[in-house]
Order: sequence, then structure tokens, then C-alpha cells
Amino acid sequence: MNTTTRTDAKAGTLADRFEATFGAAPHGVWAAPGRVNLIGEHTDYNEGFVLPFAIDKRARTAVRLRSDSLRNTTVRLLSTVGNQGVIEADAAALVPGAVKGWAKYPLGVVWALQHHGLEIPGFDLLLDSNVPLGAGLSSSHAIECAVITALNELTGSGLSPEEMVRVTQHAENAFVGAPTGIMDQSAALRGSSGHAVFLDCRDQAVELVPFDAQKAGLVLQVIDTKVSHSHADGGYASRRTSCELGAGLLGVKALRDVTVTDLKDARGLLDPITFRRVRHIITENDRVLQTVDTLRNLGPAHIGNLLDASHASMRDDFEISCPELDLAVDTARNHGAIGARMTGGGFGGSAIALTPVAHMQQVRDAVIRAFAEAGFTAPDIFTVTPAAGAERIR
Repeated sequence: MNTTTRTDAKAGTLADRFEATFGAAPHGVWAAPGRVNLIGEHTDYNEGFVLPFAIDKRARTAVRLRSDSLRNTTVRLLSTVGNQGVIEADAAALVPGAVKGWAKYPLGVVWALQHHGLEIPGFDLLLDSNVPLGAGLSSSHAIECAVITALNELTGSGLSPEEMVRVTQHAENAFVGAPTGIMDQSAALRGSSGHAVFLDCRDQAVELVPFDAQKAGLVLQVIDTKVSHSHADGGYASRRTSCELGAGLLGVKALRDVTVTDLKDARGLLDPITFRRVRHIITENDRVLQTVDTLRNLGPAHIGNLLDASHASMRDDFEISCPELDLAVDTARNHGAIGARMTGGGFGGSAIALTPVAHMQQVRDAVIRAFAEAGFTAPDIFTVTPAAGAERIR
């Protein structure tokens, strides 16, 4: 998380619209990025390792605390997307599961901050975001992290990045109803330009690992399949339940404590489905560690096989891919990408393809053509680079 104010061309426009809507200038504008997970899927809630990075697409929030009274806990929310109009809620009367739509993310943060023992006054908020929705790039956490960064500063709460990670996770788990881990918030709050965030999800230890694809003559393409997903649905929760069952049957606190060499013995203790779920987590943790080591010593051009193996594991063992994701990955790989995998929680969303610059257009054209031939909705394809984490931008 950055403590300095960075110039953002859209901050002034958002502040002007805020003043036109709410009748007074905001106290500031804050932003938090979406994220791409380079490797390490579903390992976070198993206390394992992940390697995401903050991307150059983000949510921006203009915020003004109410000046009439600290006892006035009215919150007014407006998004630049859609025409829903201003949403009004009482921060002191929030109930998990009662809020629908995008408002559940900022209000979930308010609710979780209150459960953390903080007094949150009423405020007005205007949201703008260019993180694609439902694409597996963590648009919801971008909103939550922008909001908590703003409220943490405006209320003088003094929360550390690690504490904000836990508060936003509580918001996701208990208010939104999505059983997610801490990877997305950690990337959004602790990301840095030009680096991936190597996160140990057991103790929140972070190491920034250089990831300069451009210097290696590569680009990281995101292929948004337009198959929307939701972490609040049953597929994600059932995978988490299988992991908890596997850890219990193997007698460990979390699957983080099982190694690749333990898998032979684990097969005899677990039913076939639970074993496959466990095998994905164990091998994925190992792939994260290998990727970090490879980036440190050899660079991005040498991680393609690890990305490919990660996708195969998610497709076959964890079973969270879908035909669109598989087609995107296979087509990109067959037309020049050095490695490709689905990214995010699965059941839709996006794939990533690490591609030589010279083959970027070739991969793009091939994927679009393959989707058209399969009768799928046309994908959105764009490049991302590691960007700064949550920060004040005005």
C-alpha cells in the first residue's frame, strides 16, 4: 500500500462528478487495483503460497465523511456504472446477506470495520472502476480495498495493511458470503509496480519478486472469456470444503503442511475426488515456489511450463475450468504463447497467456477466431503489467 499521493488523470473528473452529485467536494480520492494471479490458485485458504500482482486497472472512490454529526451513520453510494442512482443505507443497521449488487462490497467493509471495533461515521461515496466485472480479476476486492484505504485514512484508524487484509476478508466471508482467502486483498493493498507479490498465506509474509515481462520481450495477455463467475456460489465453497476434509483426514492443520512426497500415502487415505482436490493444492504450492525461484534466477521467459501445468491441474484435479477457458489456453499455447493458464477462482472468468511480443497479435487473432468457430461469446483480450497497490490519488 502506498502512502504518497500519486497523480491519476481520472481523479479530478471523479471529484468533480462527486461534487455535482453530493453538493460538496470529496475529502479525497483513493484507488485500488484489480489483480492477476500469475500462479497459485485456491492455495490461499489452505495457508499456502500465491504469486499475484496488482494490475493497471483499478477501482477509484471519491469519499466525503458527513459533517453534520458523528452520530449520523447514513451512507450514500453511487457508481458511475449503470443507472441505479444513489443507494442509501444506515451503517449502524447493516445485516449480512441483506445488501445486493455492488453496494454490498463497500458496505461489507463498513460492517467489518465496525466488527473490528472501529466507529465509522456516515459518508458519501462515488465509485468508478475499469476492472472488468466477473472476469476473475478481483473487481470486488478492488472496490473493498479502495474503500478501506479511504476510511482508514479519513477516520485515523491506523490499520496496517495486514489488518486491512483481514478486515476485507471478513467482509467477503461474513457479509458478502464468499468463502475467499487473503490473496486478492494482499495483492491490491501490497502490490508494487514491476513486481509480483509472493505471499505466504499462513503468516502474511510478503516478498516482492521482479516480474518484468517487457524486458524479456514478453507481454502478459488477459483473455476475458465473458463467462461470468461468482465466488458466492456453491462451486467455490465445495472446493474449500473438500480441502478442509482432506486436511482433516490427513491429520494436518492445513494442506500447506502436506508435501508432494506425501501424496503417495495420501491416495490410500482419501476418496478419489478428495484426493484430486488435495493433489492440486499440494502440487500448486510446489509450482508457486518453483516459479518464484525461476523468476529470481532465470526470468519470466522460463516459467511457461509451470503455467501450463497449473492449468492442467485446475482442469483435471480441481475441476474449476470450463470449455471457454480451456479453448483460450489451448489456442494461445498453440499460436505462440510460451505458457497459459486460467486465473482466478474458476468456473469462468479469464485466462492469461505469457506471449512473445512478436506473437501477440497472432495469439489474439487465433483466440478470437476459435471462439467464433465454437459459437462462444467474443472474448475481450488485453495486456496487463504489474502496478502499484492501493493509494490516495487526490
